[in-house]
Amino acid sequence: MPSIELRNVRNFVLKNINLRVSNGELLCVLGPNGAGKTTLLKVIAGLVKYEGSVLFDDVPVDHIPPERRGVGYVPQNLALFPHMTVEENVAYGLRARGLPKDAIEERTNEVLELLELNHLRRRYPRTLSGGERQRVAIARALAIKPKILLLDEPFSSIQSSMKYQLISEIKKLHSKLRITMLFVTHDISEAEELGSKIAVLNNGSLIGIGRLRDVINVISKVLHELNVFRCVVGSLGHEGLVKVKCRGLLLMAPTEGPLKVGDEVLVVIPPNKVVLSKEPPYTKVNTFKALVIKSCTEHNEVLVSLNGLELKVYTPESLSLRSGDLVYVKLPIRYLRIVV
Repeated sequence: MPSIELRNVRNFVLKNINLRVSNGELLCVLGPNGAGKTTLLKVIAGLVKYEGSVLFDDVPVDHIPPERRGVGYVPQNLALFPHMTVEENVAYGLRARGLPKDAIEERTNEVLELLELNHLRRRYPRTLSGGERQRVAIARALAIKPKILLLDEPFSSIQSSMKYQLISEIKKLHSKLRITMLFVTHDISEAEELGSKIAVLNNGSLIGIGRLRDVINVISKVLHELNVFRCVVGSLGHEGLVKVKCRGLLLMAPTEGPLKVGDEVLVVIPPNKVVLSKEPPYTKVNTFKALVIKSCTEHNEVLVSLNGLELKVYTPESLSLRSGDLVYVKLPIRYLRIVV
């Protein structure tokens, strides 16, 4: 499968994008609404005009029309044909290319089997669940044997209970096919779950690329505001919990991955999940005394210091605090996230 390179790509949305996606890589493109994520995919697919150059395996494809670029594209709205069955939707791209009937039937059966859709082949999109429609859209994109697969916010209309099952299926699909894949999302948890490299877009510009820990501070500025602490694993607990040391503070935090004592990690918590109180909380786990450094009553924002560790907190209107006040800070375990 080809590598993808964008050289100085710009148009009505994108601003001088330079990006390389390796052969067989799964890249997550993360950013807020209006960042240019969908436009980036459409540039690669050849669906919008642009200046600069797009290369597949170091060969420019700028003058190659979309149907000859070898790209499978799953739009955010899926764009399934409501009057066609699942089987007919999956076979559509093959018929449009004028393949023989036998070849269309063979390839359609292969893809329906791959996505476990055989039992739905006679059904219509309106009778399917959100997750089933999503798999049909991916199957249709894969039927043409694309070199590249582009997924635009594929889980935006999927229930969270189904989301992680589909993420697992996409990971298995990528591992099996080794297809070069771009996955667009505004959800940091989706990017984290896929465990791939992340490109962060904002206002049409590429502002960061790397593993989640490499771009977490950039993400916090443009997408999900976060408190980010550099910590070291102090000891391993039970039931997925570890103790981490952050500038003298000892925190209990959850983890899903294997860690060992001495590992350097990032501990993350959103400002609106931190609990402040003037009286000591009932539970003492992850509870500390802190000094109010700055208070902005207009936005209910407070900056506190825990042994020199600064923490932004969004407070309820009923809690009136001033600089110099002493408060209790609780970091609930369920809202902490470890990034390795």
